[in-house]
Amino acid sequence: MSAVTRSAAVAPAKGAAAGGRRAATRNKLFAAAVPLIAEQGFSATTVDEIAERAGVAKGTVYYNFASKEVLFEELLRHGIELLAAALQNTADEVAARGGGAVDTLDAMVHNGLEFISTYPALIQLYVAELWRTNRAWQSTLTTVRGRSVAVVESVLAQGVDSGELSDEIDISLTASALFGMVLVAALDWQSYQPHRSLDDVHASLSLLLQGRVGGGASQVIGAGQGISVGQGMSAGQGIGAGRAVAAS
Repeated sequence: MSAVTRSAAVAPAKGAAAGGRRAATRNKLFAAAVPLIAEQGFSATTVDEIAERAGVAKGTVYYNFASKEVLFEELLRHGIELLAAALQNTADEVAARGGGAVDTLDAMVHNGLEFISTYPALIQLYVAELWRTNRAWQSTLTTVRGRSVAVVESVLAQGVDSGELSDEIDISLTASALFGMVLVAALDWQSYQPHRSLDDVHASLSLLLQGRVGGGASQVIGAGQGISVGQGMSAGQGIGAGRAVAAS
């Protein structure tokens, strides 16, 4: 190998190493900023505090982000894109083993809860910022939220196409409702019911999911059987997946 060839081979390796170090530094800054901003609010949190908690110099913050505002915007983008990727990976895994739409949505609810339990402060910030329409990063929030909701929309659309889900559902609104359900339920769980396990919370949301989203307009709520409106639901009958209320 010539000297020129060796030099050309080494350059990308050095670039990759530098890129890896920068990514690690940015992640460290994200990890420091999230709890600080969640605890104190965006305006009250200073760059000095973020740098101190991250264990880096103040200049390192500005080397990676032009301002505190840019850091926060990138933090939100990074975090919600991680959530979108987690949801997509879940959908792909369930599809690979032959699961249907309701199975996929149920798995996404579980993994969404798991993600939020791992990054509660991040989701707390995200939900809070959704209501602040005057922020510079509002368009970024709208974009990254759309990516997460689009994953759910895709699963719903596939379920409708296959006949597993009712073609009467509003895919866009239902996807937003499911996404919001997981976010709000997870935050309520973390804040007010921390004694409950992830599996316990998931089981409750799973019942709601299966009773509200399941398709088949001619079928009704019931565990494995139809129950006409006007009939009672006896003990032992649950909310079956893939069924919706139909008048008899």
